[in-house]
Amino acid sequence: MSPPDPLDPDAVRVTGLDLGARLEALVRSDDWLMSVLRAARDVDPPDWLVGGGVLRDLVWDRLHGRAQPDRPRDVDLAFFDPRRLDAGRDAEVERALVARLAGVPWDAKNQAAVHRWYGRAFGAEVAPLASAADGVGTWPETATAVAVRLLDGDELRVVAPCGLEDLFALVCRRNPRRVSVDHYRRRLRDKRVAERWPKVTIVDA
Repeated sequence: MSPPDPLDPDAVRVTGLDLGARLEALVRSDDWLMSVLRAARDVDPPDWLVGGGVLRDLVWDRLHGRAQPDRPRDVDLAFFDPRRLDAGRDAEVERALVARLAGVPWDAKNQAAVHRWYGRAFGAEVAPLASAADGVGTWPETATAVAVRLLDGDELRVVAPCGLEDLFALVCRRNPRRVSVDHYRRRLRDKRVAERWPKVTIVDA
């Protein structure tokens, strides 16, 4: 028997395939993304996760019937290294990632240091984060507050502090933990969400 189609809700209900398993199936079906995850695993910055737009694009493109998702403008890699809070640590990780897999638009950010620069960048002071997963939980939309990590043995860990329902239901909703309404609306315009994914329901609040 062939495995259930992770994009078919009827097949999912019959087999009991949950949303985490659906995401894992989609990630594993994308050779490029799997090569990204293997590269991140080889470099292995502390407590790393890959997610955000690269996963949203994968799921929403496939739910719009596109066999091959567009390649993202960047690949967000969150890590957590409280021993190195300088900006040079991000650049160091990015150089190692490029050396391992060139041609990928890596964007590595040490979540242990976000509170040091977030106020300058976005005009609001924030408390220190506790882990990379804690950082993912602050990402701007519920559908992008999702990340994965490829473990030894090729097990895939899914981190979704806001759940996976909005990602698979094609709902774009502001994550209220950090991002302002104005910032969220700018992202909607900059990311061309309505244009790129016309089936998406946009919650404007």
